[in-house]
Amino acid sequence: MDVDTRVELIARRPCEEIVTPQELRELLASKDKPVAYNGFEPSGLMHLGTGLLSALKIMDLVRAGVRYKVLLATWHAWLNNKFGGDMEKIRIAAKYFIEGWTALGVDPSAVEYVMADDLVSRSEYWETLLRVTSRVTLNHVVRALPIMGRTQSEALKFGAYIYPMMQVTDIFMLGADIAQLGMDQRKANMLAKEVGPTLGLWSPVAVHHHLLAGLTGPRKMGMDENEALDAQISSKMSKSKPDTAIFIHDSPEEIRSKIRKAYCPERVIENNPIVDYVQHLILRDDTQTLLVDRPPHKGGPIEVTWPELKTLYLKGEIHPLDLKTAVAESLIKMLEPARKHFANKEELIKQLSLAI
Repeated sequence: MDVDTRVELIARRPCEEIVTPQELRELLASKDKPVAYNGFEPSGLMHLGTGLLSALKIMDLVRAGVRYKVLLATWHAWLNNKFGGDMEKIRIAAKYFIEGWTALGVDPSAVEYVMADDLVSRSEYWETLLRVTSRVTLNHVVRALPIMGRTQSEALKFGAYIYPMMQVTDIFMLGADIAQLGMDQRKANMLAKEVGPTLGLWSPVAVHHHLLAGLTGPRKMGMDENEALDAQISSKMSKSKPDTAIFIHDSPEEIRSKIRKAYCPERVIENNPIVDYVQHLILRDDTQTLLVDRPPHKGGPIEVTWPELKTLYLKGEIHPLDLKTAVAESLIKMLEPARKHFANKEELIKQLSLAI
């Protein structure tokens, strides 16, 4: 596979940013099997963002010939008091995450799953973390936190300041040439790019994916100084807010009901979660099509690409209810393998739904 094709796969939606495209090209040209990583706190049920979107992006990078490592960030979850700091439950959630991605198509033989327990048990981890801290100021750390404002940062527990340093350390301990995280974690990646060379290490290529919007529509909570990124972070789908989320094992009836109630203003593309799911989950390139079954008086059924859907929706030629129906049925089909896998695991789902 040539470099152009590999870059296209890595840059495929839901990828939103590569820092930098030239660095990625040089990496792929010089290294046959570069290492990429993403890290996940095992902290409850998998929704479309953690589950389906992440699975799709992992498979893109694997197809591009990348050696992919998934960090199950157990100690990071503990630091954030997930499950009230119950490490046994956090580790159960980590195994559930692996099951979820596997059910959604991620080949476990093509991905290396790494438990944070294994990383932090090595003295080299803490040596690297201390070396990282020797190269950053408190201002660096505060800027890497997923909150904004002096007052907010001062109210945090001290462990929150260690968190970005752990993220940077993870990259180098895993040997990651590519740090493939969500847009809400880009500051940690940028810190790694800055710090790495000062430690005689490397500057990882940062590949940031889109944050999938929650069902309830746009919010602004001051999570970032960049207004567009603030809207994306503040409005993202969250397992801690079940009314914003579709979970990977939801029944068809639950998916239809949630989509039917979702925020989806007519003729509005920006910050529209239903349109967001089309762009980043269903039509991830401009050649794929979606069948929208409009009633006869609205023009009848139409099969559209992503550029066509945008144009028609903005013109009002596709009604929100018709789009919602199409999206619901597509998601039901995409999530069918996960739904079947977890069909007889009600007790596990119940236990994990109690995550804090």
